[in-house]
Amino acid sequence: MNKLLLTDSYKLTHWKQYPPGTERVYSYFESRGGMFEETVFFGLQYYLQEYLAGKFFTLDDVFSAEHFANQHFGRDDLFNRAGWEHIWQKHNGRLPVSIKAVPEGTVVPTGNALITIENTDPAVPWLTNFLETLLVQVWYPMTVATLSREMKRLIRAHLAKGGDPSLIDFKLHDFGFRGVSSVESAGLGGAAHLINFLGTDTLAGIILAQKHYGAGMSGFSIPASEHSTMTSWGREHEADAYENMLSQFPEGLVACVSDSYDILKACSEIWGDKLKEKVLGRKGTLVIRPDSGNPPTVVGQVLDALGEKFGYAINGKGCKVLPPQVRVIQGDGIDYTMTRQILEVLSLKGWSADNIAFGMGGALLQKLDRDTQKCAFKCAEVVVNGESRRVSKDPITDPGKRSKAGRLKLMKTDRGTFTTVDAGVQGEDQLVEVFRNGEILRTYKFDEVRARAAL
Repeated sequence: MNKLLLTDSYKLTHWKQYPPGTERVYSYFESRGGMFEETVFFGLQYYLQEYLAGKFFTLDDVFSAEHFANQHFGRDDLFNRAGWEHIWQKHNGRLPVSIKAVPEGTVVPTGNALITIENTDPAVPWLTNFLETLLVQVWYPMTVATLSREMKRLIRAHLAKGGDPSLIDFKLHDFGFRGVSSVESAGLGGAAHLINFLGTDTLAGIILAQKHYGAGMSGFSIPASEHSTMTSWGREHEADAYENMLSQFPEGLVACVSDSYDILKACSEIWGDKLKEKVLGRKGTLVIRPDSGNPPTVVGQVLDALGEKFGYAINGKGCKVLPPQVRVIQGDGIDYTMTRQILEVLSLKGWSADNIAFGMGGALLQKLDRDTQKCAFKCAEVVVNGESRRVSKDPITDPGKRSKAGRLKLMKTDRGTFTTVDAGVQGEDQLVEVFRNGEILRTYKFDEVRARAAL
């Protein structure tokens, strides 16, 4: 992989575009707003370790990138060979930039600086924004972490209203591995979800958290069926397929998809009748999974059917709770809005949120983009011939895209939240230098990240 090409095409030409005498470019990254009012900062450490740390390139990379660029643009005067050779000769191929960032896991209101970057060698001011393309990709794990945390807030509120909030850690399970664009996305997004919850089937997320954040076993799962393992028995042996699940996994949690044919019949006639005694006599919990239909309607019908067959208790908050041997997980069609609708329907029907968990796939790891939290990277200051210039964009057609000017500092307020101010304002800067001249200066353990992001 030639890292000199890990950028947008047009950035290869930007070294020609800064004012003569430009010595420094200082830029920042923020979430300007979006779906949620706060963002969980996460993922920069992965990009620093995987892409930026150490020797960024070799001379062979320079020659190869130049050849590529000449073909790409159809001319031979746009690639900055002299600039890259300067970095090679003076810095041994290491990137002469300083990057500051808020500690990973920190929850910051939108509209605040999360990362700043500037070149440390005045001969290469173009390098700062050359790295934008790669650095801005932190939007992805950051947005997944934010969405997952807001899901946690939503579900916990319903547990507090009608159930047991201590159950929250396993109430949202990551089903997203198959629904993402790449294994790298699965790793980053899967790890981001694990900041907030302990349940996952996305093994790549656990592995990334271990490799890049020193995590132990950060995610857990249970035996579970899919339609192929159930339908392979044939419709006439549906009950045998379910009974086999109970026999193969006689203890602990086990999940079984039960809508291959008729979910309500499966709940009433098989689980709640033919196999009722085996379910209630089991040392563990059977988690029944509907996987089709309108989720709020179907989940409500499933709980009603199970309640009729297995009975239920009324907890101290006046809500119905199935016997501990039976629970439900909804993993089809789950996003933030659908989860809220399901929980509201269950509340209206008197069912505690204790009875249900959620599996979230594409909507957790894929159904989002850089504009979900309106993430942007902008230049705020340049130094030209020794003179500092505050710079920003301020389009009259979209005031929401107005950017910040000058050197920035992220400070804590008296209320414990954050605000971005001019760097000259007195007070401790919450942006920590994490990278300088090819070296990572500060790393974070996964437990630290989780602690900062905790509700």
